[in-house]
Amino acid sequence: MAYAPATRDIYDADSHIMELPDFLKKYADPLLREEIPEVSYSASIVTDDEVAVIMAQGGRHSAEHVQAQIDLGDRLIQSSKEIQALGAFDSADRTRAMDLLGFKKQLVFATHSVAMPFSASSRLESRLRYGATRAHNRHMADFCSSDARLMGVAVIPLDDPEMAMAELDYVLRSGLEAVWIPHRPCGDRSPGHVDLDPFWAKLAESGIPFLLHVGGAPLQLAKAWMNNGRPPTKDWLGGGENLRTKDIALLHEGPEAFLTMMVLDGVFQRHPNLRGASVELGAGWVPELLRRLDWVVKHWSRNDANLQGLSRIPSQQLTDQMAFTPFVFEEVGNFIDQSNPDLYLFSSDYPHIEGGRDPIARFEASLGVRDEAVRAKFYAENFLRIFPAARVASTLKASA
Repeated sequence: MAYAPATRDIYDADSHIMELPDFLKKYADPLLREEIPEVSYSASIVTDDEVAVIMAQGGRHSAEHVQAQIDLGDRLIQSSKEIQALGAFDSADRTRAMDLLGFKKQLVFATHSVAMPFSASSRLESRLRYGATRAHNRHMADFCSSDARLMGVAVIPLDDPEMAMAELDYVLRSGLEAVWIPHRPCGDRSPGHVDLDPFWAKLAESGIPFLLHVGGAPLQLAKAWMNNGRPPTKDWLGGGENLRTKDIALLHEGPEAFLTMMVLDGVFQRHPNLRGASVELGAGWVPELLRRLDWVVKHWSRNDANLQGLSRIPSQQLTDQMAFTPFVFEEVGNFIDQSNPDLYLFSSDYPHIEGGRDPIARFEASLGVRDEAVRAKFYAENFLRIFPAARVASTLKASA
C-alpha cells in the first residue's frame, strides 16, 4: 500500500535529489570541467562520512540499505530522509520510492548544486555560471528521464539575458518541465526589465512554468541583523548554517519582492499565459501581498503610467497565474479563508526532513471541515492549472 490514499489524486509540488559530489562535474562541458567545483555538503546535516561511504560504494546505496528502505512500505516518508533516502540520488531507486509514496506526479528540485549557477557574485564569470547551469540541467533531465511521474526542474539565472535565452532553448529541448529562477535582482535589472521580456514570452508560449524556491537567494540575513550582543542563535537543526529564527521570520521578503516587481512591471499583464509557483517559501504572506498590491495599484496608478494599462487587478493576476506551497506547520486553511482556494499547493519536500513525517495528515488537520472542493484544488487541481502537462498519464517513459 502507498502512503498517498488511493481514493485521492495527489500531486507533489516539492521534492529533491541529494546530489553526489560529482553531480555537476560529470555533466559539465569538458573544457569547463576542471573549473566547476564539486557539490559541497558543508552547510548540511549530511556528514562527510556519509557521502564518503556512498562514493566508496560506487555512488550508490548498498543493496541491503535499499531493501530496508523498501521494507518501510507506506511508512517510507516517515523515516527515509536526506542522503540516506530511497531514490535520493539514484533514479531507479526513485521510481521505487514513487511507488511507495503514491503521488501522481512530483516536481524534482536540486538541493546543493545550485550554489554556483545562482551565485550573485559579480566576480563569477558568465561562462562558469552558465556552464554550471547547463551541467545541472543535463543531469536533472537524465535523472528524471525514465519515469513520467518525475517532473525535472531546470535552473536558469537571469543575470545575462542572452545566455538565459540560450539556456531556455536547451531546457525546452531537454524534457525538463519547469524553470527555477533565483528570487533576487537579475544582475542589475528587475525581472520585469524589457531585456527579459523575450524570456518570459518564450516561457509563456512553451507552457513551461517558472518557479521560485528556497535556496534561490541567500538563506540567511546580513550578519548585522544577527548582532544583538548575545551569543549566536543556532538554526533549527542545531547548527549555524541553515535557517535561524530571524531568517525564517523574513524568508518571505525575497519572493514577495520578486513577484511584486513582476506585477508592477506588467509581466503577468503582458503574458497572461505565463504560469509560476513559489515553493518552500511559505504562504502566510500571500493573502496580505494580494491586498497590498491591489491597494498600491488603486492609488498609485493615478501617477504611475506603468500601472494604467493593467486590465486585471494584481490579486486576480496572481490567482490566475501563480500558486504557493505552505509549510506543513502553517495553517493553510486560514490562508484559504483570507484569500481563495485557488492559490495553494500540496508538497512533501521528500526526502528533506523539513517536509515532516506525515505531511498529508498535517495539511488535513489544517484544512479541517472545509469541503471536498477545497481539498481537490489543494491536492490536484491547482497543480494541474500551473502544470497542465501533468495531466498526461503517470506511466514509465520508454527508455532511450
